[in-house]
Amino acid sequence: MGRVVMVVSDALRDDVAAARMGYLEHLVEMRRATRYTMVGELPSLSRPMYETLHTGLPAAVHGITSNQTVRLSESPHIFRLAVEAGMTTAAACYFWYSELYNRVPFDRMLDREVDDAALWIQHGRFYTEDDFPDTEVFQAAGTLTVRWSPDYLLVHPMGMDFIGEAQGADSAAYRNHATFQDILLANAIPLWHRAGYTVIVTGDHGINNDRTHGGTTDDVRLVPFYLAPADGNGAGDTRRRVSQLHVAPTVCHLLGLKPPEGMTHRALGVGPLEMGEGSG
Repeated sequence: MGRVVMVVSDALRDDVAAARMGYLEHLVEMRRATRYTMVGELPSLSRPMYETLHTGLPAAVHGITSNQTVRLSESPHIFRLAVEAGMTTAAACYFWYSELYNRVPFDRMLDREVDDAALWIQHGRFYTEDDFPDTEVFQAAGTLTVRWSPDYLLVHPMGMDFIGEAQGADSAAYRNHATFQDILLANAIPLWHRAGYTVIVTGDHGINNDRTHGGTTDDVRLVPFYLAPADGNGAGDTRRRVSQLHVAPTVCHLLGLKPPEGMTHRALGVGPLEMGEGSG
C-alpha cells in the first residue's frame, strides 16, 4: 500500500510544461521522475475530465459530458475506492470536485471546509473563485498533509486556466505562470517525498490562443504526465503519447487498490502497453 499526491494543474499544456517547468524537467533529466505526453479525452472540458481522471472512463461512459452536468459521480472513483479500503482521502481543489464526490449542490457555507470520515473526500478545502491564488491551494494541501496524513491527496490549482482564458496560451503571463507553479512544486515535492508520497503532476486539458478549450486539437488535448516516486527511481522522458484513461488505474496501482472492472487501461509503468493503449 502506497501513498499518492496527484496535482492536476488546470489547463496546463504539454509543450508549455516541457519548456517552462524547470524543476519537473530536472527530475526527468535526472531520471528521478518519468514523463509521458498524455492525450486528453474529449470533450476537453474541466468537469468531464475531472471525472475521467478519477474513474478511468470516457465521458460517454461516466456521463459527465459537459461543465453543466452537475451531479454526483455514478461510477467507481479513486476517492470511493480508497475510503472503502480504509484509507484517508483529502483534496485542496475547486468546488466542482465536491459536487462530483461529496454533495451537490455545493453549499458555500457548509461545504467549503469539510472533515468528515463519511464523505468520499473526507478532508476537503474547496475554493469557488477561478482566480483563487495557486499559492493558497498549495498551502492548504500542505496543511492537509501535516494534519491528516492522507493516503490520497488531490491538489488542483486553477491559475493556468484563469490566465489562459484571460490572455491566451501564447501570452507571457500564461507561460510565466507555468514557471511559477513549477517553483511551488519545487518546494512541495521534496516534502511529500520525505513523507513517503509518490507525486503525479498532470493537467485536465490544455488551452488555445483563442483563450478557450473544448475542441479536438493538440493544443487543448495534450497535457503532461509526470510521475515522481518517493524513492527517486524514475525512467526519464519516455517520449511516448499515452491515453488519459491510464491515470486512474495508475493511481489505483500505486495505492494498492484493485481497479474496478471498467478501468480497462493498464497502470503506467506496469508491464508493456498493449496495442491501442498508447494514444487517445
